[in-house]
Amino acid sequence: MFKTVGIVMFLQLTLFGGLLDFKTIENAKTAYAEGNYTKAASLYESLDDKNDDVLFNLGDAYYKAKRYEDAIKTYQGVQKPELKAKALHNIGNAYANSKKIDEAIASYEEALKLGNDEDTKYNLELLKKEKKEQQKKQNKDQKKNDKNSKDQKNKDQKNKDQKQKDQKNKKDQNKKDQQKKSDQNKKQDQKDQKKQKSDAQKKAEDKKKEQEKKEQEKKAKEKKDKEAKKEKAKEQKMNKSTPKEEPISDMQERKYKKMLDKRGIKTLMVPLKNKGGPHEETTAW
Repeated sequence: MFKTVGIVMFLQLTLFGGLLDFKTIENAKTAYAEGNYTKAASLYESLDDKNDDVLFNLGDAYYKAKRYEDAIKTYQGVQKPELKAKALHNIGNAYANSKKIDEAIASYEEALKLGNDEDTKYNLELLKKEKKEQQKKQNKDQKKNDKNSKDQKNKDQKNKDQKQKDQKNKKDQNKKDQQKKSDQNKKQDQKDQKKQKSDAQKKAEDKKKEQEKKEQEKKAKEKKDKEAKKEKAKEQKMNKSTPKEEPISDMQERKYKKMLDKRGIKTLMVPLKNKGGPHEETTAW
């Protein structure tokens, strides 16, 4: 009796659950048709029983909502043969919209293995062409980058060489300036030394001239003194050799005058005085 009741209750619950799922699916389809893909995805997610049909529709809802990663994962769960190729096609589309061209091409090729589809072939050729153009662009960009890199490298090397050249020129200029300054200092030192030497020589010459002048004056004085001494000696000698005249006395003068008067010669005579004083006449003429 229990088993029967239990079976009846299970059948009622299953029927009730199936009706709920059917209603949810219908609401999900309506939301999808209205473009409310997020709501459709949410309704599909709420289903307990997710068979391949539900998974495929859920993947579509994710895809339309641009939830490409969720769409890819959901599509990959579809195993139903008649849906597998379409799921792979949509996986390729999701990869393509995610800019993963290689993965998209691989999915399209897998889909074509399961069945020939013109849309899949078109998308595959389109992506291969895009990949080729992309590769061409990448090669061009790579060449451009290589050229830019090479140009930049050459520019950097040129700047480096110029910098080294400028540093060398600056170093050489500093060396020249230092050498010039050293030469100027040396020249100035030589000039100062020459001036000092010249001043010293001039001072020595002036001193020498002054000494020579003194020597000359001394010699002239000595010569003069010698000549004066010689002249004095000469006078003394002459005075010594010439007899000294004795002065006549007043009495002698009168006698001499009287004698001259007798001869008729008038002569004026200046009275002379002896060194010892006047002599008085004691004898009459």
